[in-house]
Amino acid sequence: MKLPRRRFLHLAASAAAFPAVSRVATAQTYPTRPITMIVPFTAGSATDVVARVLAEWMGRSLGQPIVIENVTGAEGSIGVGRVARARPDGQTIVLGTMATHVLNGAAYSLSYDVLNGFAPICPLGMAPFLLYVRKTMPASNLNELIAWLKANPNKASAGVVTVAYRLVIAAFQKETGTQFTLVPYRGVPPELQDLVAGQIDLCFDGPLSLQQVRAGSVKALAVTSNTRIALAPDILTFTEMGLPTVSYLAWQGLFAPKGTPRGIINKLNAAVVEALADPAVRSRLADLGQEIFPPEQQTPEALGALVKADAERWWPIIKESGIKAE
Repeated sequence: MKLPRRRFLHLAASAAAFPAVSRVATAQTYPTRPITMIVPFTAGSATDVVARVLAEWMGRSLGQPIVIENVTGAEGSIGVGRVARARPDGQTIVLGTMATHVLNGAAYSLSYDVLNGFAPICPLGMAPFLLYVRKTMPASNLNELIAWLKANPNKASAGVVTVAYRLVIAAFQKETGTQFTLVPYRGVPPELQDLVAGQIDLCFDGPLSLQQVRAGSVKALAVTSNTRIALAPDILTFTEMGLPTVSYLAWQGLFAPKGTPRGIINKLNAAVVEALADPAVRSRLADLGQEIFPPEQQTPEALGALVKADAERWWPIIKESGIKAE
């Protein structure tokens, strides 16, 4: 049976409009069930702690709980890859980092596109690395450590968790003319445990590991920020010590799968921005050494621009240095 032409065109137009109407309706009712937030690193890591602080507040704001799921391996790419393949319905999001959403793209052969395979939601905070050494290391400052490493070439070992760690270590070795073995870890907690036990000699980690310094379990000798940090104002920067190229700030951000409706992205962004404005959340993140992005930069567009800008900056350096994920 043939439909009249006018009736056929009306049905065709209605069918074409249905997906857009469906997306709008979905965004208006979202979320109707718990949301999964993938953390691509181990429980207890700085990324994991930030995720749990945010998830609690965002869950209250959105009216649905946010369930944290740690999916580790391949320097964060396994968990991130899972989100890249997830349905773009806002039910699966990921707390990513500069390592997972920029650096891995130059060091790994990935099944997803770190630059274009995700819908940015909001940048969160940034923090430097600190150089930590075992407490029995015969060096009480950076110059003494460099002297010891030069006197013991290839005898020391350093823990690494992501490409970011390799990048900073490569800059450190180049600047100081030192060489030592790299030991890969799936996350910061087991790496730090081995440093405390003296199984490795040094590592670069975030400010969260300062709690081990306060406990007297390890020593911190320098920080990769351009200025000293509030959590440890007595620790010198690498720039102050004459090593300006050992400079690094790691950021974190929230992402959804590519194709997630803008209405859902906006709801998630609003929940994050509300959380970052809360004094209790800001205080907790400050305790972790996180510097929160200013309000005008807490947008999906700002996070997308940050990803692309850092790729332009770091990818050539990674490739020139020959840094590869292990």
